[in-house]
Amino acid sequence: MATTESDLGGPADLSEDEQRAVEAQLLRLADDELVQAERYTFWQVRAPTLESDLSISNNAQDELGHARLWYDAVQQLGYSEESLIYESDPSDFQHSTLVELPFAEGDWADAIVRAYLYDVAEDIRLSALEDSSYEIIRNRTSRIQGEEGYHLEHAESWLDRMALDEEASERVQAAIDELYPYALTLFEPVGDVEADIDRLGIRTMTLDEMRTEWETRVESFLTELGFAVPTDAAPATPAGRDNEHTDHWHDLHEEMTASYRNLGRDEATLIMAADDE
Repeated sequence: MATTESDLGGPADLSEDEQRAVEAQLLRLADDELVQAERYTFWQVRAPTLESDLSISNNAQDELGHARLWYDAVQQLGYSEESLIYESDPSDFQHSTLVELPFAEGDWADAIVRAYLYDVAEDIRLSALEDSSYEIIRNRTSRIQGEEGYHLEHAESWLDRMALDEEASERVQAAIDELYPYALTLFEPVGDVEADIDRLGIRTMTLDEMRTEWETRVESFLTELGFAVPTDAAPATPAGRDNEHTDHWHDLHEEMTASYRNLGRDEATLIMAADDE
C-alpha cells in the first residue's frame, strides 16, 4: 500500500516535484481516456445490435468527457488544451498501447474483450484515487466512477452471452490471447516519477498492487466463463507509458488532429455566410 502524506492543496500550492508527480498521474488518465474514446467511434453504426450501437457510442462520449475533466485539471497547472492534444507530437502522449490498437475488422469480440480488460483496470485505478492527496483528483474521481461502472457491466454482460456460443467463444479467446499483454501496459510506470506519486499519496495503491488485483479479478471472471487467461504473459512493447507507441498511434493521431491543423477548427468559424443584401 502506498504511503500517503498530507493534502497537497491546490495547483498554486504545489512544489516543483509535487506538480511533476500530479501531472504524470493526470496525463496518463487523460491520454488513456482520450484515445480509448477515439477508438470506440469505429463501432458507431457497426455494432451488432442497436442497443450495442447506442451503448458503445455512450461509452465513447463518457470517455471523452472524462478525458476533458483530466485535461482541464492539467490546464490548471499552466497548460492549454491545444498544447496538450492538438499541438503535441504523437510521442508526447503517455497512454497505454492497449487503447491505441485498431479494432479487428468486424470482430465484436475484440471490442468487448478490450473494453473489459480496460474497464476492470479503470475501476481499480479510480478506487486508488478516491482518497488522493490532490483534491482535484479526488473530486473528479467521484464524478467519473458511476459512468465507468456501467461500462464494466456492459462488457461483462456481453462476455456472459458470448461464452454460451462456440464460435463467439473462440473469437473471445483469440482476443484475450492477443490483448492481454497490451492490457498489462496499463500498469507500466511513467518514467522515474512513480515513487513520488506513491509517496505523496496522489494514489493509494502502487502499480504492482493494482496489477495484482487486476490479474486476480480478470482471471477469476474469465476462467469462470471457461476462457483461458495467459497469466504468464509479459507486458507488450512498446508500452506507451514511456512515450513509445505503435505505428497505429501515429496514424490515429494524424486523423485526430487533421481538422485542427487543416481546417482552422481551433476557433469558432462561420458556417454560412451572412446575406450581404
